[in-house]
Amino acid sequence: MTVKILIKRTIPSEKETELMPLLKQLRNLGVSQPGYISGETLKNINNPNEIMVISTWQSAEQWQAWVQNEKRKEIQDQIEFILAGETDYSIYTYV
Repeated sequence: MTVKILIKRTIPSEKETELMPLLKQLRNLGVSQPGYISGETLKNINNPNEIMVISTWQSAEQWQAWVQNEKRKEIQDQIEFILAGETDYSIYTYV
């Protein structure tokens, strides 16, 4: 069953130029993963320090396999170092 993953991150304003290349690296690596369908990156108009990534996968299991990918973990660790808080993940399915 297709799932959408909402990934919310809050970043300090002065760190955005450091974060964006890392998000692009994740996307570039993610597109070749089994089950990946699409992704988009959005900035909150009312809170420009909030970045939302919406990622679509064929199944929650394929998403979880991607979460366990070692290269992804390395990039995510770099992202966490930059953030002003933890990355928030939510998994949704269609009703």
